[in-house]
Amino acid sequence: MRLSRADRSRVADWWFTVDHVLVGAILALIVAGLVFSLAASPAVALRKGLPTYYFVERHFFFSALGVVVMLAVSLLSPRGVRRLALGLFAVSVAGMIAVHFIGPEINGARRWLSIGGHSIQPSEFAKPAFIVLSAWLFAESQQREDMPALPLAILLGLCFTGLLISEPDIGQTLLVSIVWAGLYFLSGQAMLGAGIIGMVGAMGLAFAYSSFTHVRYRIDKFLAPTPGDYSQVDRAMKSFSEGGFLGRGPGEGTIKNALPDAHTDFIFAVVAEEYGVVACLVLLGLFAFIVMRGLIAAAQEKTAATRLSIQGLALLFGLQALINMGVNVGLLPAKGMTLPFISSGGSSMLAVSITLGMLLALTRHRPHVARVKRPPVLNDVVGMPTTSQVQK
Repeated sequence: MRLSRADRSRVADWWFTVDHVLVGAILALIVAGLVFSLAASPAVALRKGLPTYYFVERHFFFSALGVVVMLAVSLLSPRGVRRLALGLFAVSVAGMIAVHFIGPEINGARRWLSIGGHSIQPSEFAKPAFIVLSAWLFAESQQREDMPALPLAILLGLCFTGLLISEPDIGQTLLVSIVWAGLYFLSGQAMLGAGIIGMVGAMGLAFAYSSFTHVRYRIDKFLAPTPGDYSQVDRAMKSFSEGGFLGRGPGEGTIKNALPDAHTDFIFAVVAEEYGVVACLVLLGLFAFIVMRGLIAAAQEKTAATRLSIQGLALLFGLQALINMGVNVGLLPAKGMTLPFISSGGSSMLAVSITLGMLLALTRHRPHVARVKRPPVLNDVVGMPTTSQVQK
């Protein structure tokens, strides 16, 4: 099937306006995730008493579903993206409240809902919606004095982070707080407020350290590691030296047999051992390219709300990947955060697909309204001079 510029269908309009290079980079990352899932997941499945390719099949299914979701969301207009964000955030917040009443407690946290035999993490879907809504409110605060947009943005941030802390999910709280603070700065708000946000953030970290045992344990272990201690982070770091530049070969790694989270939080370490540091650098380059492509598109965007939304979504995607890889190489304390499109996990896969679907939708090429010439028929109808009349 060939598309023509004369075709006015939604699909044709999408094809001629979407960033094809960005779409290609995202699809390459998804394919890489499928390949790396074959390396890391079978050993974990066998250890859990599941069929060998249980997690691989799940990864294939959610990857395919994620591509469909991403492309469907990318068809939306900027206004449609904001409407989707509002509805998605409302449903996700309801789910985050519901987990405290009907959600199972796993490792001391309530973050999941069981629906149809599948576990769903509502907070994952709330993240991109929260970023888009916050970006819109920050933009409105600079353009409309009759709307209390900045107080609403602050209230929105407090409510969402409060729900995350109550689960508790300190890693995701830190992630969305950093992106929210970045949007505050990028939107041109008062520097005094930025200083206050920094102080509140420091107080929040101190509170988390003193109130949550697992946070204090991870930070203490990161700052003062015990010699000879074989934690997941230590084993993950060891995989980089064992893999070398080119790796030990697909299926030849052993670290996946020792790491309980080899298919999720520490899949980057499995990649390092079996495919080498070169593959890790290529993966890092793909993430960096997607983020930079988004930020470059944002710099060319004239609408403040759309520009901030693109920047926020790109930062959300990039920082999550950076945190995961930072933990694997020992630069950050353990966070329990997945690597987008690479780690196994249905909620994470679909949520990242929505995030990048919104990014694709907002970065589509849309000519500025002022540059669009009225057709001659419309000029005659509204009584405006035609182009030939102007030239005379």
